Amino acid sequence: MTRKKAHEHGEQRCLNILRQLSAYIDDELPEDICAELRRHLGACPNCEVFIASLRDTVKLCRQHEPPPLSAHDRARLRQEILRAWKPEARA
Repeated sequence: MTRKKAHEHGEQRCLNILRQLSAYIDDELPEDICAELRRHLGACPNCEVFIASLRDTVKLCRQHEPPPLSAHDRARLRQEILRAWKPEARA
């Protein structure tokens, strides 16, 4: 029987790291925070895979122009996003 190695940083630590990844990828964090993130990523295979996927996604998004949307479509999408983020919609 193979045992999974326990994650030495803990799940909560990974969640805190994931919250900062976008700013990390965009080089918007102070160097000390970046160093801390790199240490974690080097020790956490799950976060390492996630950040590689996030980088690929950002790269693909930057390579393509967004489709043109009418003012009506933009307003409708904005309302749908706001409605989805209301606390009662997430409960």
